Parts: sequence; C-alpha cells; structure tokens
Amino acid sequence: MFYLVATILLNVIISVFFKLFPKYKIDTLQAIVANYFVCVVTGCVSIGHIPFSVSAFHTDWLPWALIMGCAFICIFNLLAYSTRVDGITTTIIASKLSLVIPVIFSLLVYKEHATIAKITGILLAFPAVYLTTRVEGDNHKPQTLLWPALIFIGGGFLDTVTNYVQLHFLSTADVQAAYTIFVFATAATVGIVLIAILLLMKKITLQWRNLIAGICVGIPNYFSIYFFIRALNSNFLESSASIPVLNIGILAASALTAILLFKEHVNVLRIIGMATSVIAILLIAFGNK
Repeated sequence: MFYLVATILLNVIISVFFKLFPKYKIDTLQAIVANYFVCVVTGCVSIGHIPFSVSAFHTDWLPWALIMGCAFICIFNLLAYSTRVDGITTTIIASKLSLVIPVIFSLLVYKEHATIAKITGILLAFPAVYLTTRVEGDNHKPQTLLWPALIFIGGGFLDTVTNYVQLHFLSTADVQAAYTIFVFATAATVGIVLIAILLLMKKITLQWRNLIAGICVGIPNYFSIYFFIRALNSNFLESSASIPVLNIGILAASALTAILLFKEHVNVLRIIGMATSVIAILLIAFGNK
C-alpha cells in the first residue's frame, strides 16, 4: 500500500513542480538536464556501483538505451511545457492513456488476443484525450490538441520500446538497473549538448535556481520509478491490477491537485473526458478477464 501511494504522490509532485516553473522563472531545459544527472547519481548510489564499464558498451541493449535516452529528454520537456500551457489534468490524461500504443503493438506483433472490451478501451482513449482539451485556456480559447497528442504518441513510443527491451534483453534486476541508469545518462548527455549550443549562441545563461529546480524534480522522479517497481513486486495487488490502479490514482490525484491548487478550469466535457479515460484504462487492463 505504501509503495502504491508513494508512487502516486511523487508523480503529482513532479507535475506541481512543472506547473510552478514559470512562476519562479525556471529554465525548463536546464532543470530537466540537472534532474537526469540527479537520477544517474541516485541510481548509482542505489545499486552500490557505477555501471559504466567497458563491457556495458558492448551489450545488445545499449542502442535501445541511447534511443530511449534521447526520447526521454524530448518527452520530459514536452510534459513540462504541456503542464504549463494545457494544465496538469490534460497532460496527465494524455500521458496515462498512451498505454494504448504498446497494447496495439502487442496485438499486432505478438498476436495477443484482442477482446471486445480491450478494443473498446483502445477506441475510448482517443475521445478521452480530445474531450479533456475542450476547456478554455488563459486566452479564453479551447486548448490546443497538439501537445497532448504529441505526449500521447511519445509516451506510447517509450512504453512500447520499454516493453520490447524488457522482454528481449533485460533478464535480471542488475541489468534492468544498469539499463535505466544508461537511459538517464544518455538523456543528461543530450541535454548538456543542447545547453552548450544555446550558451555558445548566447540564448541562455546558467543560473543556480535551475539546478535547484532540477534537484527538486530529480529526486522524486527517480523514486517514482523505484517505488513503482516495488509496488509491482509487492503482494498488495496483482501485477495486472497494479498498473491501472496506479494510472487511475495518478490521474485522479493530479486532477484534484490541479483544481484545488491551480484553479484549473472544469466543465462537463472535461469531466466526461476524465470518466472516459478511467473506463478506457480499466477496459484495456482487464479486457482479457
């Protein structure tokens, strides 16, 4: 129970930090790069050693770690931007419903059984994302569908690659930990290159508050993954139930936080969209039952 609740709260905390970035004039890229360095350090401390050995650079999973690391920093920046522009609720729903993409991949590639319930859940995910954007933004116009759609596609890509790599290359806990650290390290390296280019172009200046913001995000970011794994390995819920419960918990807690703390707009369409997203998650998760 503790790991389940902790994972939900940490995900909400990350969203709140993203929402607060503009208020404290935080440079998102600098903060996110610092966040990934914190994740690398925390991961190395957690496993008790530094996994960057010569043999690690000859593993079959290294190319996938590089691909995921590049995608990670893109999606995380997109999450931060969408949270500021479209709000916590819309961003979280788009992120959590992206699970339909690896499900579709599994149905097509691995020939998993497609039930009516699972197909219905997949189909419901698309109107759910659309409906949650049908609220007025700060300019009194409906929010754009672009950023949630990109998060939906990008998050689905990451989940699909993760599932594929987990199935084919990551057979032990040590390898899984090393892989995760390599992904974070790749994202940090890509971020450093981007920051160096922007510094040379005199587009940005380095500031301590961005580093502090990165540390604030990095610690809950790493432990949200750590507690998520512990929640899956606990006996509190069956593994098939853990992921939908976590997704729905994060969705509900994030929406409540957004409404209470940031006064995000709520209308009938958004409520319908949230309800539809919960139904979609449940149908996808338990469609084979």
